Amino acid sequence: MTVKIDILSSCPSWDAALEDAAGLCRRAASAALDEARMGLSDADGRLVEVSIVLADNAEIADLNLRFRRREGATNVLSFPALPAGDGALEPAARPGPPLLLGDVVLAYETIADEANDQDKTLANHVAHLVIHGILHLLGYDHLDDAEAQIMEPLEIRALDALGVADPYAEAKSFVP
Repeated sequence: MTVKIDILSSCPSWDAALEDAAGLCRRAASAALDEARMGLSDADGRLVEVSIVLADNAEIADLNLRFRRREGATNVLSFPALPAGDGALEPAARPGPPLLLGDVVLAYETIADEANDQDKTLANHVAHLVIHGILHLLGYDHLDDAEAQIMEPLEIRALDALGVADPYAEAKSFVP
């Protein structure tokens, strides 16, 4: 499988805050795709394409309202290009045109505020959200505990490959 990751930055704050925002996004997306390779095993020999948009709150709020009918900004939106099935995406095993996974859109202000509030580096939080968004493109979700128990370990392993600590560790160690 060959992967093409396009990065579009429509918000200059990304480059001001992160030395290599595009490179970070590419590394995180690649880690997610490597970790979820089983879901893409039938794509061997095909070009797999994904795009990541580094946006601001205004742009993501507009997308959130238009496509999810929810007001306000959110940290990340994923727009899968392929129809969702049961569980992880399983592309057809056949040569052909590039397999377009979809788009991941990140909101600078929301993510920067979350990183600050959660005492995380911006780079680590961005890596997590890119991985999270890519896994959504592949059909993974976390709407219930059973889905989260499948998706979160993929995120953790992909983050570990980048040297980023488990973002769920604090929640796991919390005992009410």
